[in-house]
Amino acid sequence: MSLNTTAVRIKVTLKDVKPEVMRCLVVPFTLRLDRLHLTLQAAFGWTNSHLFEFLAGEGRWGIPDPDGDFGPQPIDARKTRLSNIVHETGAKTIHYLYDFGDSWDHVIKLEKWFDNTTTEGLPLLLEAAGRCPPEDVGGASGYTEYLDAIRDSTHPEHEQMRLWGPEQFDPNVVDRKALEAAVNALSEIWKPRRRTTRSK
Repeated sequence: MSLNTTAVRIKVTLKDVKPEVMRCLVVPFTLRLDRLHLTLQAAFGWTNSHLFEFLAGEGRWGIPDPDGDFGPQPIDARKTRLSNIVHETGAKTIHYLYDFGDSWDHVIKLEKWFDNTTTEGLPLLLEAAGRCPPEDVGGASGYTEYLDAIRDSTHPEHEQMRLWGPEQFDPNVVDRKALEAAVNALSEIWKPRRRTTRSK
């Protein structure tokens, strides 16, 4: 990593989940953390309906509670960039925690640095393995129980879980095109606006 680093390849794996749920992306090194959160939501197929935090070293970054009733506040993710975390902590692995009830822990490994390259078209999804668990399934242990129930027609909760979750849920089948489209949509939204000069 150098001062000229403009982009980074990250490998993000959902901890304690089998079969593996992994995404590989290239993101701008100066991406704001609230936008990195949205990128991960799009890449995994989450619905962005819960709180989140990034963790590295002793630091916590998220959206502070305006009432401040729940202990020490995280550093504001809307005012912090991925590059800030790396420079401040030296971290090459960052944790992204989504849904404090289910506690989905995404392990972000910073794999490769790109210097002096364009960030146009970023973020970009390179690889996707494993389908994202359903929201509110109860975390990694609840997801294991859910998979056991829908796979076994004799399981006491088979019918209930089959009806509760997505239709014909297969943990190994990823809708790559839908995930790519969701990530690409963000790159379009965040594309730097070119200034136009009016001709006289």
